[in-house]
Amino acid sequence: MKITETFIKGLLIIEPLIFEDERGYFFESYNKIRYFQNGFDTEFIQDNESKSKKDVVRGLHYQLAPFAQSKLVRVVQGRVFDVAVDLRKGSPTYGKWYGLELNDTDKKQLFIPQGFAHGFSILSETAIFSYKCDNIYNCESERSINCNDPYLKIDWKIDPSQQIISGKDKQAPFFENAEINFTF
Repeated sequence: MKITETFIKGLLIIEPLIFEDERGYFFESYNKIRYFQNGFDTEFIQDNESKSKKDVVRGLHYQLAPFAQSKLVRVVQGRVFDVAVDLRKGSPTYGKWYGLELNDTDKKQLFIPQGFAHGFSILSETAIFSYKCDNIYNCESERSINCNDPYLKIDWKIDPSQQIISGKDKQAPFFENAEINFTF
């Protein structure tokens, strides 16, 4: 596997080794020992999966500490534009975002540590999105930031007039009014 750190400390792109032949392909989407050997000490305890149709934007979601979640995200089927926003006060990249396409062809993954908001947009007709979490879901600590916040200026790779966003996500506060309790 190849690991590349983004310009945001702790936010990592993981490229697995894919073995392909005329029958198809095989790759390890997760191997605790191999990840540990590469510096990951995160203990994942929950797996989640969602399916969405084209032009859906989900996010930006996070959970307040002590229920914050690190996530290891990947696409099982389709293409998404995946985004993580640094919410760690005192970080040199506080309020900055990083985005990349995740797809079912190159099988890249993104490791998002605790202290980040996360979201994604669907670029293919449908997409199945999978993520491992190191903490359970806790509805009382769930928070969101409006995905079309003018301060963040995230380009979701979908025309704003075509975006399909849940009512809950549309009502999320902007970054400047979001409840955040993370420190760098």
